[in-house]
Amino acid sequence: MKLKKNIQPGKVKLVVFFILIVFNNYLSSEESIYEGNFIELKVLDKVSSKNYKINIKIGEEKVFKNISIKPLKCKNSEFDDNPEIIAYLQVKDLKNIGNDEVFVFNGWTFSSSPSINTFDHPVYDLWLTKCLS
Repeated sequence: MKLKKNIQPGKVKLVVFFILIVFNNYLSSEESIYEGNFIELKVLDKVSSKNYKINIKIGEEKVFKNISIKPLKCKNSEFDDNPEIIAYLQVKDLKNIGNDEVFVFNGWTFSSSPSINTFDHPVYDLWLTKCLS
């Protein structure tokens, strides 16, 4: 009895591989449309009850009073009827030098529901408002 090689699974894997490459390139080109270069935040000073609006370029660090804010990524949703803005932020407290924690906040924040991943600081509150190109 002679064994036959089944070459069909190899062809299927090759076709699936090429489809995944094309699909991945399509998704990455679509994603770049919705990514922003600047982020707009609302900062509430709880002591003085004043609101501040600040714009920060993605990847740059901005010092606002006693905190340092660095946005690493910002994305807008593709749906206009219910826009969702997400951003990855790193926030340091510059006044608390003796603290072992590097960041007060290090994670994703959402404009529609900031309570999912909360920024917890005794003096300041941050709200994500816009992701600008």
